[in-house]
Amino acid sequence: MDFLINYLIDERNEAIDIPTNYQDKRNLLRALMNIRMPGKVSDEFLKVQDEFLTAETSSKELTCVEDIGEVEGKIALWQGDIVTLKVDAIVNAANSKLLGCFIPMHNCIDNVIHSAAGVQLREECNSIMEVQRRDEDIGGAKITSAYNLPSKYVIHTVGPAIPQGSLPTQEDCDLLASCYRSCLELADYNNLKSIAFCGISTGVFNFPQMEAAEIAVNTVNEYLDSKESTSLECVIFNVFSDESYLTYKDLLFGDIRE
Repeated sequence: MDFLINYLIDERNEAIDIPTNYQDKRNLLRALMNIRMPGKVSDEFLKVQDEFLTAETSSKELTCVEDIGEVEGKIALWQGDIVTLKVDAIVNAANSKLLGCFIPMHNCIDNVIHSAAGVQLREECNSIMEVQRRDEDIGGAKITSAYNLPSKYVIHTVGPAIPQGSLPTQEDCDLLASCYRSCLELADYNNLKSIAFCGISTGVFNFPQMEAAEIAVNTVNEYLDSKESTSLECVIFNVFSDESYLTYKDLLFGDIRE
């Protein structure tokens, strides 16, 4: 960790005090990764970073599809940290620049995923954007490797942002539904068997959680029902809070289990 911190500080050519406490050092490393612009790093840095992040991932309790108890058909509900899911793809609620969150230690899912994956994720996203030469469309999706995450891939999608104090319009609802369809289509195109969705647009993008959950569940069900064949065997709704868990549980299983 000292090597990684010193490398990133030297890269910035700044004087930054390095704390002695382990957790403070770990927070500094994450912050330095968060603010780092995309760009090449040495092979030695990547080797050390990958060993460090992989060891951190391995120390966590990882969850496979088979470990999830709340399942009905191809739909599953799981409460926990999405970066501990050992599935084919996890979905990242990205912004239109697709480069991750640059706010140090921010608790948004975009920041959490990039921090756990490593600096290569931002670099791959940047390569996609350099070829595309424009911001990512709201409702669209792109797929990348997952690097040091336990999943194989990350699918990045940009949801609609709702101004503070406003309600989503019909266009916002349609765009959110498009996020889910685009991710499912991309998963199918890449022959993936499992995908885990976060609550797209329900964080800093202010989409009301209940309405967003209804759109998510309806869109996924409509997609699966409309496909004569699909590679997808399990679509997971990943939630973090108890409130979100109860919302999705009622939407997914309420009628069946009453």
